[in-house]
Amino acid sequence: MTLASTAQTEGPAIAGPPTGPVVEVTSHTSTGPPVTDRSHRPTGGVPAIIRRRLAPFDARLDGWSWLATAVVVVIAGILRLVGLSNPKGKIFDELYYATDAHNLLLRGVEWDEKNNGAAYVVHPPLGKWMIAIGERIWGYNELGWRFSAAIIGTLSVLLLIRIARRMFHSTVLGCAAGLLMALDGFHLVLSRTALLDIFLMFFVLAAFGALVVDRDVRRARWLRAVEGGMDPSRSGRRHRPPFRLSDGVPWWRLLAAVMLGCAFGVKWSALYFIPAFALLVVLWEVGARKSVGVRRPWRDTFLDEIGWLLVAGVLIFVTYLATWSGWFLSDNGYFRNWRADTGQSSMPIIGSLQNLFHYHVEALKFHAQLDDKHVYQSWPWQWLLLGRPVAFHWSDQGACGAPSCASEILLLGTPILWWSFLPALAALGWLGIARRDWRALAILLPVAVGLLPWFWFALDGRTMFFFYVAPVVPFMILAVTYVLGAITGPARAPTPVGVGGGGGDPPTEPADADGSAARASDRRMIGAIVAGTYVLLVAICFAYFHPIFVGQLLPYADWSTRMWLGNRWI
Repeated sequence: MTLASTAQTEGPAIAGPPTGPVVEVTSHTSTGPPVTDRSHRPTGGVPAIIRRRLAPFDARLDGWSWLATAVVVVIAGILRLVGLSNPKGKIFDELYYATDAHNLLLRGVEWDEKNNGAAYVVHPPLGKWMIAIGERIWGYNELGWRFSAAIIGTLSVLLLIRIARRMFHSTVLGCAAGLLMALDGFHLVLSRTALLDIFLMFFVLAAFGALVVDRDVRRARWLRAVEGGMDPSRSGRRHRPPFRLSDGVPWWRLLAAVMLGCAFGVKWSALYFIPAFALLVVLWEVGARKSVGVRRPWRDTFLDEIGWLLVAGVLIFVTYLATWSGWFLSDNGYFRNWRADTGQSSMPIIGSLQNLFHYHVEALKFHAQLDDKHVYQSWPWQWLLLGRPVAFHWSDQGACGAPSCASEILLLGTPILWWSFLPALAALGWLGIARRDWRALAILLPVAVGLLPWFWFALDGRTMFFFYVAPVVPFMILAVTYVLGAITGPARAPTPVGVGGGGGDPPTEPADADGSAARASDRRMIGAIVAGTYVLLVAICFAYFHPIFVGQLLPYADWSTRMWLGNRWI
């Protein structure tokens, strides 16, 4: 149930006595006509419906939620770390990234060992620096170059659990989201391979999570202000929340900016998420102001937040430049001395930035002209359908008790999970509109900006691969989780304003309370069975395909039976 208040038409929702003026609030549901409640303001002066809109999720230390989180994270960690050194040698693009990471440790820049000179690479260095951390700990071997990806993949499961729990106000749904990611073959393979995309996914997800927390913190700030008697309908700074270092500075938003800078420092495709996340911040700030009765919420949002958004933009840029520290501190990087080498003047600092800018121009030309055919290239409309997965490793050597054997690492999403993404996105869009739910846009917008640009590039015939969808995967899992929550959650009657104490209070029982409670209980039980069955089927499907996610040696016939889409998966 999503609630829309018309309280501001009768005056701002500010402090007043418990028996003060009547506030009229209209509640909208997805299953019936709007219901209008006329109630006195509750104690504290803030209508309960406004309090529910602004009160943040109570995310204080909850031992049981962290225990459940730990169980899921341990499962994810075991799946990603056990047998990480197999197969031996460098597989797929580990040939490039593991080698680049090793040279970053040795020289601070990527190095062309064949020509004994700086290597021309077209991705920023942060992802390779992270791979290098594992190599620094465990050495230049399979465990070393895959270790960081496994740790980051496990941490991304942790992040998703806590983000989903905060968004859906449910530990069960949070853990369900994390478990679905832990049991996704696509995520598992990227977590066990020294490629860049798992780091890109992690930083984008971390930025999103920081913004969700920022939304809660900023709305709680408004709630405290109106509880203290502030009249937000009046103009002037003294009718705005007071500035305090703890919540006047949007620390979580600034952290999100750093995370976006890190994501951009892994792959440039993170760029698409920056304006999308900025738009979410603006919409959430406008929504908070509307809720408390600010008369010009769009204007006030612009005046109040534009400065912080500019600071966030600067942080993104500075963080991105910091990822090139090895290049700046070395004289051996590719194009490091381009201006001097071409007879141009090179001022300190400015000249280095000009050299880096030229490097970026040349790398962008490479990406724009990348149209070489590849056996595992695919188109974006195939990705969610698993139309063309990528084989990272293949071998027919070894003994498996059969005349012929096969060992493969196939970048393939768990089919039951992935084939539910499109229906879940459609259902999310429908439910989001019907319920006017902020979470729908928060999930759908990152999916859109993570997918749609690739459709544009496909028109030019650009070479692209299935793993380009990686940053979108957590948001598609959130979409599935949202639908599972809708299935398990009973419809509720609107809560009359003034009944109950605040943001988390359940609605009061209607006249036929016993019958409604019984129906709600039945629906919740049926929904829980449906959702539990779905998660169980995903787990069974994952277990079936697990051998081709980790390169287990199988009889050829067993391997062949797992190629459900025939040559499309071979």
